[in-house]
Amino acid sequence: MRKILALLTFIVVSFSCKKEGSNKLNIDVSNIEANVEIERFDVDFYNTTPNELSITKEKYPMFFPPQPDSVWINKINDKDEQELFAETQKVFSEINREKEELTSLFKHVKYYNPKFVSPKVITMLTNIDYNNRIVYTDSLLLISLDAYLGGKHEFYNDYPEYVKQNNTKEHIVVDVAKAIVGKQMLPSTARSFIDKIIYRGKKMYLLDAYLPTIPDAIKVGYSQTKLDWAKSNEEQIWMYFIEKDLLYSTSKDVDKRFLDLAPFSKFYMEEDNQSPGRIGEWIGWQIVRSYMQKNDVSLHQLLQTSEEEIFKKSGYKPKR
Repeated sequence: MRKILALLTFIVVSFSCKKEGSNKLNIDVSNIEANVEIERFDVDFYNTTPNELSITKEKYPMFFPPQPDSVWINKINDKDEQELFAETQKVFSEINREKEELTSLFKHVKYYNPKFVSPKVITMLTNIDYNNRIVYTDSLLLISLDAYLGGKHEFYNDYPEYVKQNNTKEHIVVDVAKAIVGKQMLPSTARSFIDKIIYRGKKMYLLDAYLPTIPDAIKVGYSQTKLDWAKSNEEQIWMYFIEKDLLYSTSKDVDKRFLDLAPFSKFYMEEDNQSPGRIGEWIGWQIVRSYMQKNDVSLHQLLQTSEEEIFKKSGYKPKR
């Protein structure tokens, strides 16, 4: 009986250790300080009266380059501007959820990067400037709320589906995390396709670390259907890359087919439209995940490791 109990104890302990080792990103950040205060420039500006303009300008001097006050008053009173503000207020009358998500994000970033300082956060409207919806410097974070009104909002009718599906409030914290990661990682000098996808996989793994509770579909910007397709066809995708000698290709055409933002990836097959765009990035993400699972390295060490070494030591085997 003692031997049986000892064996059962060993099995339980061994299982627990394996489970803990494979779950290395589930960390406790409750004792890490990250003070997040969000200033609503959008609310302050569009509610400003002519008599209060000087107060608003004093509070947000960076948003008021030298212009006659009449320029700002006209902007505030503009019908289209007020409609945009009103629609944004319907979605973001309060931002408690966003504050909680940013607080968690900043705590996780600080856990891995103790020198990280939470930036000052300001919300604003930019007439749906999609390419600059998040602006991040070491001390300042600007969030354009009008770019996150919901994928079905009429303001995005001219956007393709694969773009506007990510124009939701759930994607704010992901886009902020991506902006932070973009500052932390040096630009890639990779030329081969395999190095490029692993470089992007590193960025995605940082999102795993910084946003451990966010679903994969939101992190990668796929619909759940497209993500399910990627998972179901992972082995076939990988074999295609190998059989077509794409791994060490330096062709820009390969980047366009499998790395650029697009409605789907281009295998030149009948079911291409079922695939998500940027499938190379998703595969690179799985390679980095495999590397981190099989190697005892820190997040900092991951960033210092070459893409070639990651590939060799990843032991990557796509799921069947």
